[in-house]
Amino acid sequence: MIEPIPIIDLTTSRAAGASSATHLITAKDLQAALDDAKTGLRIVNARAELSTHTWDGIEEWVGEDGALGLKDPKIVESDVQAQISFLRKLKFLYLEQNAKDKYVKTIVSDDAPLVTPALNEELRVRNGEKKTALREHKAKLEERRDDLRALSGFVEEDYKKAQALTLQASTLSQKILDARLSLTRLRQAHPHPRLTITTANQQLDGQVEEMQALDAELADTQEKIATVRERIKVGTGQVEKLRSVRAEVEKAVEIGAGERVEDGRVVGLYDWFSTTTSTHHALVSLLSAHSESDNELRLTYRVHEREVCITLLFIPNTRRLAEARVEGVEERVIGDVVDAHVMENDVSGLVWAVLARARAT
Repeated sequence: MIEPIPIIDLTTSRAAGASSATHLITAKDLQAALDDAKTGLRIVNARAELSTHTWDGIEEWVGEDGALGLKDPKIVESDVQAQISFLRKLKFLYLEQNAKDKYVKTIVSDDAPLVTPALNEELRVRNGEKKTALREHKAKLEERRDDLRALSGFVEEDYKKAQALTLQASTLSQKILDARLSLTRLRQAHPHPRLTITTANQQLDGQVEEMQALDAELADTQEKIATVRERIKVGTGQVEKLRSVRAEVEKAVEIGAGERVEDGRVVGLYDWFSTTTSTHHALVSLLSAHSESDNELRLTYRVHEREVCITLLFIPNTRRLAEARVEGVEERVIGDVVDAHVMENDVSGLVWAVLARARAT
């Protein structure tokens, strides 16, 4: 009885994302294991051994070329059943013809055949021996059939395992070729110096810092946008107020025009003066200019989305500049500019010098 051959267990590579060298070593190890296992895997040579094996009691089962004509067990079983049926019919036909022949000879012959009890006993003993030998041969044949049925499952299982291993080896070889091709393409697409893990980590850290800085800048920008929106709302309110004031002024002008002012150029001069004043304020970014008292003038400018307030104090009843205060600009930026212009009594120079310093920052 043939013992089942153990199959070598192979494990697939678990190194996901490993280098092609690891796959190559794995493939070489698999090839070496298959080469070494060829001598130990008896299933490889089992077909030739089975073809050359001589079975007891079936020496007459030879093919046309003198070799044992082995087939599928199911086909052999069907052939045996057909031969058994044919032999039974042939045996029955032989016994029938033999009985007829003996009967005819007994009737036709002049001398009756002598049949003694000893002859019958001898025939009975001989038939018993033949039946015993036939039973033994049938038992051996049945045992061989059981062995074949038991071994056919192991052979089929071993064949499936060998087929799976062959398919796995072919798949691994194809994957190795694909990995080599991909590696060659990557090397051609990315020549030296290539990106290493350390360089990639450094680049990632730099990108994270850059993203954090951009997030901070985005937050600042959003705050500025909110501030600008608030200022727009305030400016819109001021515009509405100015429109109402303008409507009142225009109404007063119309009333004055209706009263027939002595000089008819007053209305035109007033419009020209208003337009010129507004244009001048827009050019110099002057938001407001008003007198807090008889000797104090407050000027408010817009510089880079911020307000710069300049307060000028004069000596009463003179045009002499006594003091100047600046709000909205750091003191270190202005320096000694205010004091120098106050000593020289240069109001326009003071205003332009402060605005120039504020715009430069």
